[in-house]
Amino acid sequence: MKSKTEELLKLISNWDGTFTGAFNIREDGGCAGRQSTEHIKIETKQDLPGLDIRILPGTKGETVSIPACVTHGDVDDLVYNDFYVGEYADVTIVAGCGVHTENGEPARHNGIHRFFLEKGARVKYVEKHVGTGRGAGIRSIDPVTQCDLKEDAVLEMDTSQIGGVDRTTRKTKATLGKGAKLVIRERLLTEGEQQAHTDFEVVMEGEGSTVNLVSRSVARGDSYQAYRSRIVGNVPCAGHSECDAIIADRGRVDASPELVANHGDAALIHEAAIGKIAGEQIMKLRTLGLTEQEAEEKIVEGFLS
Repeated sequence: MKSKTEELLKLISNWDGTFTGAFNIREDGGCAGRQSTEHIKIETKQDLPGLDIRILPGTKGETVSIPACVTHGDVDDLVYNDFYVGEYADVTIVAGCGVHTENGEPARHNGIHRFFLEKGARVKYVEKHVGTGRGAGIRSIDPVTQCDLKEDAVLEMDTSQIGGVDRTTRKTKATLGKGAKLVIRERLLTEGEQQAHTDFEVVMEGEGSTVNLVSRSVARGDSYQAYRSRIVGNVPCAGHSECDAIIADRGRVDASPELVANHGDAALIHEAAIGKIAGEQIMKLRTLGLTEQEAEEKIVEGFLS
């Protein structure tokens, strides 16, 4: 495994030289290490680049890590990973991605993840994205996530992209069955001339299903962000979408939350707030001895934590 891969692993998956539990390390489109466990099986797909991850029914307290690293320019990595989570399993999935380039050549990772959660299954999904390197090559990460939640299944997604990625399009689609619950918490920072597009679409087909989408972002420099969320309630259900963004310098943010209620008992709410850091917040921290720049950094850090 390359030293640059090890550096990226520390940033995206809290790697300390090894992984506990099942794992697959993807390096520049190939496999740099893999381990299955008694209850979690990782297998290479036969028809597409990527993996089938099968989590047996009733599996509790285990973690599966599938980090992907691109260590140099002129790499366009595409992978399809499918997660089959058995009934009443309760696991954590860590799926970070790091992209590095030092020259003028672009580097890109496109991960297409599909989740199939059976009845009563629970998954916490953690995804960290980072770009590194001083080259002029564009660093891109374009994740696509598709989710199918059966009765009483729960999926909690914690996704973050805090610097270094020049271009990203983040698409998430989900269908919820009876009593299913989806929670998504997104944190995003863009700087310079970076661009980020987020697109959520959730369809609630099962009675009593719920979704909570929360996106917090900061756009600095001349960067641009676009946020779109669409929640469709076809049955008695509850949905909430929240987009909070801070603009600094000449950053720009577009937010387009959409709600579609096709049933009288579909309770859907959206909130969107875009603005700059309040002057009184800066002033209060400066009275504690911080410079204006240090105060702004503290506020941004707390906002995205």
